[in-house]
Amino acid sequence: MERTKINDLLRRTDFGATVCVKGWVRTRRGSKSVNFIALNDGSTIKNVQVVADVEKFDADMLKLITTGACLSVEGVLVESQGAGQAAEIQATTIEVLGECGSDFPMQKKGQTFEYMRQHAHLRLRTNTFGAVFRIRHNMAMAVHNYFHEHGFFYFHTPLITASDCEGAGQMFQVTTKNLYDLKKGPDGKIDYSDDFFGKTTSLTVSGQLEGELGAMALGAIYTFGPTFRAENSNTPRHLAEFWMIEPEVAFIELADLMDLEEDFIKYCVRWALNNCQDDLEFLNKMVDSTLLERLNSVVSTDFVRLTYTEGIRLLEEAVAQGKKFEFPVYWGCDLASEHERYLVEEHFKKPVIMTDYPKEIKAFYMKLNEDGKTVQGTDVLFPQIGEIIGGSIREADYDKLVEGMGRFGIKPKEMDWYLDTRRFGSCPHGGFGLGFERLILFVTGMQNIRDVIPFPRTPNNCEF
Repeated sequence: MERTKINDLLRRTDFGATVCVKGWVRTRRGSKSVNFIALNDGSTIKNVQVVADVEKFDADMLKLITTGACLSVEGVLVESQGAGQAAEIQATTIEVLGECGSDFPMQKKGQTFEYMRQHAHLRLRTNTFGAVFRIRHNMAMAVHNYFHEHGFFYFHTPLITASDCEGAGQMFQVTTKNLYDLKKGPDGKIDYSDDFFGKTTSLTVSGQLEGELGAMALGAIYTFGPTFRAENSNTPRHLAEFWMIEPEVAFIELADLMDLEEDFIKYCVRWALNNCQDDLEFLNKMVDSTLLERLNSVVSTDFVRLTYTEGIRLLEEAVAQGKKFEFPVYWGCDLASEHERYLVEEHFKKPVIMTDYPKEIKAFYMKLNEDGKTVQGTDVLFPQIGEIIGGSIREADYDKLVEGMGRFGIKPKEMDWYLDTRRFGSCPHGGFGLGFERLILFVTGMQNIRDVIPFPRTPNNCEF
């Protein structure tokens, strides 16, 4: 018999119909005469209740119906007598497709997220992580839909690169060389001439620079793919492998860029509210009781536009009035998450787009302002997250771009291909980067970035 997904079944009202569902047992309870089995197949946060008359089924088979077991159930769709759902199944046939022993790690009891991270391959079957990853799927759909509707082209940038986008140097090297027998040159450095690419290569930290090339040809592009950073950081906000969304637009100015950032992120949050209601209500109840209020607030509020200089002034005033920060506040400092969250959560109580940062603390490619001290960078700061988007107008002037490279020790000769965009038909352009997992953190209310990606990659952790 053809299987019906539980998400579709729970919307049906043709009571008396014979149906077939397949899924995994969440719970089983009952008495000597009747068993109630909560079955879930991942298509929805909701379970379907299967009612089994004990006398009609083999006792040994019923003993196999434990939390985590996989079942195929055929029966009659009936109107539910209990609260919470409209329909249930009176079982006529139950087949155990996969047994699940009592040592199944995801038993129905209070387990910490840290415990579940140790069993990341099985945590996906819990209600919480089912909700998170259905929302993650919907956010990916929102990203593609937004840019397609606004005339952007999906542009694939390389994962293996010979350039370091921001000069950070924290990259994973890619090589086919025998690490036990490394050929070295006269200067004592490793000779990569016999490596696969004939030079040092790494996994990318960003597709932005290549994305700029696409924008110079197609007008407006976006990338959406995995990026990698070999940063030895064990914070709840950092991963070694994560996904980035990076649009680049030709002929855009700073005000338009900020409008794009705000419109895009509101579209994504609105998409979640419109398409993930059941999962969001579950997370609002079980994870963060302020989640729905916060999401609705974002889509109904105009973001604050704030210069870095004005932001520093507000932070200094807060310190003067007794506010304690772990990190010092002064003009020229790189704002910490605590500074950003103070401005968003305590001072303005709404998202903030901060602009015009000191050139020393931002990347070499950001457009220099007329004051010679600040650049046209834009960071979108969100409650509970801090920075969720980082963007800028790019420096279109060849000489100023070379000067910027010099500040960060980047050799122009190694970036000839990038500088060519300023030699040949340069134009004003800009874009931003959004860490996809940080968006999922905000939309789900989860507190640790390792809990919004199926298999987190962090220092000393590369399981599965």
